[in-house]
Amino acid sequence: MTTDVRILGIDPGLRRTGWGLITARGSKLSYLACGVVTSDGDLPLALRLRELHEGLTRIVTTYTPDEVSVEETFVNKDAQATLKLGHARAVALLVPALAGLPVAEYAANLVKKTVAGNGHAEKVQIQAMVKFLLPKAEFKLADAADALAIAITHASHRGAIALDRRHAVAAGGGPGAARIAAALARLDR
Repeated sequence: MTTDVRILGIDPGLRRTGWGLITARGSKLSYLACGVVTSDGDLPLALRLRELHEGLTRIVTTYTPDEVSVEETFVNKDAQATLKLGHARAVALLVPALAGLPVAEYAANLVKKTVAGNGHAEKVQIQAMVKFLLPKAEFKLADAADALAIAITHASHRGAIALDRRHAVAAGGGPGAARIAAALARLDR
């Protein structure tokens, strides 16, 4: 029997971190909520990261997702911008990990390919496909639409990820095997 799985997608950014929550039941997707967590650009980096942490913690606490997906960092020409994005991404990974939630990571090209059929799709195409796949979705900013796309990608790929993790646990055991096994059990719901 297939049960509902609440998936939180996170599109990390230091200024704006998009988030989107969907429910997946088999291949059926439903929109639940989305938005953006912002940080004050006039504050020092540590305080901006705290704002992101507090905002994402509120979302995880309020919406109680079962699984979380985060977009991987891409390296761009501006090393400073990449580093700042890495800080925001660390917060996006840390918050659900502290809540004991399984976290999957996806490359931007895979998100685009999964949602729009083209790994180099433009933001407008992504937004149109998110709206097509989740007709009730209401997003005002591209960051929220991107986060929904990340959640959709996880819904599409979560079975393959669970298989990969099972193989890793079966092969090695290791110090984190019990925690990984518990996370896998949650994935199987």
